[in-house]
Amino acid sequence: MKPTTHRHLAHIVAFQVQPLVFLTVSTKDRKRILDTPIIHDTLRAIWAKSAEINGWHVGQYVIMPDHVHLFARPGRDADEMAVWIKAWKSVSSRTINRELVQNGSVWQADYFDRYLRTGESYSEKWGYVSENPARAGLVSRADDWPFQGVIYDLTF
Repeated sequence: MKPTTHRHLAHIVAFQVQPLVFLTVSTKDRKRILDTPIIHDTLRAIWAKSAEINGWHVGQYVIMPDHVHLFARPGRDADEMAVWIKAWKSVSSRTINRELVQNGSVWQADYFDRYLRTGESYSEKWGYVSENPARAGLVSRADDWPFQGVIYDLTF
């Protein structure tokens, strides 16, 4: 049996017992389907329940038309990150497919993750990510983008 190799970071790392993770998850084929109030509400509700169900707390997030950026922190008994991401992608796919009257994959199988080591890197990363809607020409000011928010305060 071949050993399993993981491209993503380990669930628990030495520098912090409950690390803060920055995630980017894209839609399949980068389809621009996520920027609707119903999909925003769906993702927000799923992420809000993640703390109770999967042990993952979602902080700040931005939903772009074809991807999401979010910050999350696992609780002590949290599911592995890959298990949690697969769960929320699966649950959200049902609603998104129903809303768009389609079948099939909504999300790319893979995702990007990065552990943040300081509060400074968190605020710098959020400062950059929160400007994405304005940089993409979707709004004049990033604060005007309706598909963003905070679920839990993930202070360092």
